[in-house]
Amino acid sequence: MKQVTKAAELTAAVEEAKKQGLEIGLVPTMGALHEGHLSLIERALKENDLVVVSLFVNPIQFNNKEDLEKYPRTIDADLKLIESLIARTDCRAKELLAFTPTVEEMYPQGEPKEVYHFGPVEEVMEGPRRPGHFSGVAVVVRRLFDLAQPKRAYFGEKDYQQIAVIRSLLAQIKYPIELVPCPIVRADDGLALSSRNMRLSPAARQMAPAINATLEQAAEMAEYEEVDDVKEWVLDTLASWHEVNDCPDGLCFEPEYFEIVDAITLQPIADWDEAGELGAVGCIAVWLDGVRLIDIVKFQ
Repeated sequence: MKQVTKAAELTAAVEEAKKQGLEIGLVPTMGALHEGHLSLIERALKENDLVVVSLFVNPIQFNNKEDLEKYPRTIDADLKLIESLIARTDCRAKELLAFTPTVEEMYPQGEPKEVYHFGPVEEVMEGPRRPGHFSGVAVVVRRLFDLAQPKRAYFGEKDYQQIAVIRSLLAQIKYPIELVPCPIVRADDGLALSSRNMRLSPAARQMAPAINATLEQAAEMAEYEEVDDVKEWVLDTLASWHEVNDCPDGLCFEPEYFEIVDAITLQPIADWDEAGELGAVGCIAVWLDGVRLIDIVKFQ
């Protein structure tokens, strides 16, 4: 593994790889790596000749300054995790570049002026609640695409709407990059792994798996309940969870939304038959202990 901090270093390495006909895989991250990230990196290592992993907390995708300030930054630990992964993985890749730029390196002209729009895909769920978020994501991902010139780019399905946005971005800029969605990695108790889990208190961390447990029950209910009834049950169950369970420190779930949408268009459905060939997906955002957690469940 080689750490590079300058865009010029990354560009030079990529150009040399291209001359040799090597295939490049890109794994964009904001650091604070966990097993979910490592599963993306492992897949990239097995499917490409050169892997670029970016570790960059992108300020322009945060519409909440406090959230940006609290976002964990653990570069040294992240690099050790990647090295450990490489040591235990049967890799096709001959090299991994860990790209760890500063904000000034990524945005040498100051805050970018470009703005991206994604139509209906960004007008639901996260979009209205986090204005400018997806445009900020698109700006940094576009720059990473330009620098790494990957054949494949790897993203986790926990950020399900983000994958749809990146798919739309690729269509807009007409880059022949294969978007590789990767399954959610969960803790043994079912909680979707997330860098934000680090901010949960021990008591909140003990409660958090109830989100996934509720979604799994919703998937079973979908076999005999209507869409609206499943949505209402999920929201009511989590909102009242503290009333029927022993919740320490006065903790409670505060659901922000739960939407059941078509798996491709991300548009809400009113009936299960409205979902396309890939079925429906339930997407949820829940506040717990001052931390915003997201998760999904697939309805087949």
